[in-house]
Amino acid sequence: MYQEFRHFGVIGAGAWGTALAVSLLRAGREATLWAHAPDVAKTINASHENSIHLPGVKLDPQLKAVTDLAELAGCSAWVLATPAQHVRSICQQLAQVADDNTAPVIITAKGIEQNTCALLSEIVAAELPRHPLAVLSGPSFAREVIDGKPTALTLATKYKALGEELATALATPSLRLYRTDDVAGAQIGGAIKNVLAVACGIVSGRVFGDNARAAIITRGLAEMMRLGRALGAKPETLTGLSGIGDLVLTCSSDRSRNTSLGIALGQGQALADILATRTSVTEGVTTASAAHALAQKHHVDMPIVAAVDAILNHKADIDRTIAQLLARPLRTEG
Repeated sequence: MYQEFRHFGVIGAGAWGTALAVSLLRAGREATLWAHAPDVAKTINASHENSIHLPGVKLDPQLKAVTDLAELAGCSAWVLATPAQHVRSICQQLAQVADDNTAPVIITAKGIEQNTCALLSEIVAAELPRHPLAVLSGPSFAREVIDGKPTALTLATKYKALGEELATALATPSLRLYRTDDVAGAQIGGAIKNVLAVACGIVSGRVFGDNARAAIITRGLAEMMRLGRALGAKPETLTGLSGIGDLVLTCSSDRSRNTSLGIALGQGQALADILATRTSVTEGVTTASAAHALAQKHHVDMPIVAAVDAILNHKADIDRTIAQLLARPLRTEG
């Protein structure tokens, strides 16, 4: 039996971390939000608004933001909502302030570590080995969660009792959680869909039509499932909320940072110029290279992921890369 979850430390004050903190308050829990940038914390506390990541959205006045991780040392659970490439350094900092606290860690970031090809759960297990972990993933735009619109997510953990108690603590009348023990599958879906969303954006930016976007989503799902099979994920996880659910949402809306980046690329803008105008991390850029490397390591064929990596990280010509994809040998489906 795990301790009752009253006080959550949400680490990362981007749009998603802020939305999760607001949702936790709505669920009757205490939530403290850690922000890397002092000006973000100051604005949240003074004006009840995250003006950088959620401009114009009024936040619950009870939400408190801090800039010192030590203020989260006594929390009963930690929610990791930082960019994926910062997860390891944050875990190392948490280890320094945790003392005897063995609070569970809930991973909500979506990505694969670039230098090691490690899933984020592998990083947490290595850096915080005394802390049980869970993964929260699925189709979720932050603004809709804050607005209380119906949302369903996957909560993955190997510990049944922990999953049941976390689900109870996190759920609200508008936020529904489905439990699984497939930690790998919940992460693969969330990471790969960001890369595929860039591909869908490029297709839209080039005005290739809805047929092409549907093909990217469908064949991209096949790539996601091949990688999942190699890493021991369950097929039903990748055809569920954290797989196809998140994939469809992200690839079908220009509100997605990854899709909108792909649209801008497809319209001829340079990657550096696009990123220079953004205040939030676009996870698909770094995940593309990590996912491609992970696929090669496990001898998994992922041509769309490889193409996106080539365009984003190796300056490949978009039209030539698309032509090469279309010229691949014909094959059976399945």
